Parts: sequence; C-alpha cells; structure tokens
Amino acid sequence: MTVEYITLNSGNKMPLIGFGCWKVDPKDAPETIYNAIKIGYRLIDSASNYKNEEAVGKGIRKAIEDGIVKREDLFVTTKLWSTYHHKTKVRKACKKQLEMLGLDYVDMFLVHFPLPLKYVPIEEKYPPGWYQPGEEVITLDRCPMHECWREMEKLKEDGLVKDIGVSNFNVQLLMDMLTYANIKPSLLQVELHPYLQQQHLVNWVQAQGIAMTAYSSFGPTSFVSTGSKRAKSVEPLFENPVVKDIAAKYNRQPSEVCLRWSLERNIAVVPKSLNPDRMQMNLQALTWQMDEEDVDAINKLDLGLRFNDPAVNAQKLPIFY
Repeated sequence: MTVEYITLNSGNKMPLIGFGCWKVDPKDAPETIYNAIKIGYRLIDSASNYKNEEAVGKGIRKAIEDGIVKREDLFVTTKLWSTYHHKTKVRKACKKQLEMLGLDYVDMFLVHFPLPLKYVPIEEKYPPGWYQPGEEVITLDRCPMHECWREMEKLKEDGLVKDIGVSNFNVQLLMDMLTYANIKPSLLQVELHPYLQQQHLVNWVQAQGIAMTAYSSFGPTSFVSTGSKRAKSVEPLFENPVVKDIAAKYNRQPSEVCLRWSLERNIAVVPKSLNPDRMQMNLQALTWQMDEEDVDAINKLDLGLRFNDPAVNAQKLPIFY
C-alpha cells in the first residue's frame, strides 16, 4: 500500500488521496468507509451537510476496532456548516459532529462555505440544510468571518481539532482572513478539475503556504445525477479525447488521469466510489507520473466551468462572483 503525504503549515501531515463521503447513502456508509480504510485510504473527507456523518463514523470505528488501523493512522476531515458561523455556535456544532462521528477529535475542520446562514437549533433539525425549517428562501445571519474564525482557532487550541481550514473561499476572502488570523488556515478545499482549473487561485494559495484539496475531480460526472444542466451540457471528462488518449498512453483509466493531473499540481484529491475495485484503482494515482507534455495538454481543457455553484442551483446565491 502506498500512502503519500503533504506537510501542512502546522507541521501535521495529510494524505494526498482521501475518500470523499459526499453522496454516500447513510445505509451504505458504514461498509463503504470500512472497505475504503481496509483497501488503504487514510483520509476520510466528511461534512455535516453530507447527512451521513453518524454512518461514516461507524465505518471508521469498526476499522479501528478490527485492528485495521489505529486512530492516529487516520486523517478525518469534517466541515462546519453555514448555520453555525455565529461565535456562540461554532463549538456547539463541532461537539455535535464529534458526537455523530464517535471521535474525540478530527484532524481537519473546515469552514464549509463563506456563507453565514441563520442559525437552526440542533435540537430542532440536524443537519439543517440551507433553509430555515418550513421555508424555501435563504436567510442570512450577521456573523462576521473574523469572529467565526477565532472560534475555529479556539477549537484547535483546545485539541478538539488538529488543523483548521476553509472550503469554497476565493483569494479576496483569504487575503482578508490573513490580516486577522492568529492561526493561518492550513488547507483550502475547492472544486478543481480539468474544466475548472483555477490556476491563479492555486498559485496564490500555495505561495501562502496553504495546502489545497480538489473536490469533484471528475468534473461533471458527480453532478449529472443532481439534475445539473451544466453537467449535462458538457462532454464528460472520461470521454474527452485528450483525457482518453493520455489514459491509453499510460494504460490507465480516464479517472486515474484526472486524479493524477491534480497530484502533479501538488493538490490532494478526495474521490468517491462504492465499488472496491474502483476504490483501489483510484489509489493507484499515487503510483505513476505524467509527462509534462500531457499535463500541458490537460491544462488546455480549462473552461472555467463550475458545477457546484449555488448561483445556478436552488439557493440562487452568487457567492463565487
């Protein structure tokens, strides 16, 4: 088994390939996560809003109980949902997530979106989703990010989390954060794939000593099932001639090419599959390298095409604009 790591600005090490938990059905999650760990995954990427944390935790704990891994061998990521940005709610949310996962700490706690939504009491609905119960419109809250981030820092200081970071932030937000952060974010997780390469963002963030993780490495594939018109309107990456030709050159699958392309940029990836054979195949992205000419060929596929975009989804929130 090959496990490669990236060293975070905290000094902690994070695996370059993890297992993503988005869209894993809770009924499948315990066995799926258990299998992923058994196959060799050491990073589990979870979130409150994935609505499967309790089931994910069962899979993690079973793998530990069966002696496949020790807790310290795993890197567990989860994310603070937007309804808990208020400075009085951050710790409460974190403790709830630890309870759901059945863990004493997580290795990475990310602010999921730079979007403060009105608080929904945990006792009333958990996880709450995007809306107030019974409503179908977004309600924002007055929760400045500098106050939220200070509470994130306290979680790290108190040992509830080992590292803190952000997700779906742009350069402007990060520039502002670096003016007040006592603890610099150690990770930025964003949508990244050959159709959305965000090279200016990548260059700047990495220059600040902040690591990066790509989600949705396969581009439109994950979003077709959500009804995304964007995802349905573009050629699937696995069918793109450039990606297919490179896959044939190395005797690899197109999915491996997409993952390897991010790894060549020193960006971690968190693919998901329910199939153990494909889980194993995705891990193989660590075992080979791509010629520079092939990286350059994929670089030319950039369309600036974002699929996880609340502006065109039901939320109608243009947070990336």
